[in-house]
Amino acid sequence: MKITLFIPCFIDQYYPGAGIGMVRILEKLGHTVDYPESQTCCGQPAFNSGYWDEARSVAETMLDAFRDAEVVVGVSGSCGAMLKVFYPELFHGKPREAEAKALAAKTHEFSSFLVNVLGVGDIGASFPAKATFHDGCHGLRELGIKREPRELLKHVRGLELVEMKEAETCCGFGGTFSVKFPEISTAMGEVKCASILETGAELVISNDSSCLMQIQGLFDRQGQKIKSMHLAEVLAHF
Repeated sequence: MKITLFIPCFIDQYYPGAGIGMVRILEKLGHTVDYPESQTCCGQPAFNSGYWDEARSVAETMLDAFRDAEVVVGVSGSCGAMLKVFYPELFHGKPREAEAKALAAKTHEFSSFLVNVLGVGDIGASFPAKATFHDGCHGLRELGIKREPRELLKHVRGLELVEMKEAETCCGFGGTFSVKFPEISTAMGEVKCASILETGAELVISNDSSCLMQIQGLFDRQGQKIKSMHLAEVLAHF
């Protein structure tokens, strides 16, 4: 299968390891990957801030970039939800509504694509560590992803996965939310970090690097030694 990659801005600029891990895994499974260099921001910051006209102008570039793709796989639950759930809403009643719906239909979040489309559970990964998993809000609530990353992680050799009490609790990032309401964002993040610490884990894993940026930043300020990794980075350790 030819798989077209959707690499969000912050992955491209700050967390390329997540994208590289996804490529390694998909190629290991025998697939061809394609990366349209014309792709850009999905428009989520403007969309979430109420600037729908501006978000739509950015999103049109994405419609063009992925028009000919057979299947689109993204490495972020948050940005993946923008394409899959919110593009049809953003373009509702607009000239390119059909294109937005077509893109949404062929877009998949990475873990969901592996488990639900390819039927893969065991990647053959090995990663000795005690870890816990954070469910990002968009992946969990908009895309319904909960079982899939855990299905993949349970097959990783040497990995002990311990569930935290606040696995589904928001980390407080929320994109522009953390900028507009930094005190609330920090308080929410501290609840998440405390729950992670209770597990005794040395590693926190998620399928959304934006959440991990928030969590890791707070841990670093607290002087904690816990590290964060994207799901794809863990699975790419063959």
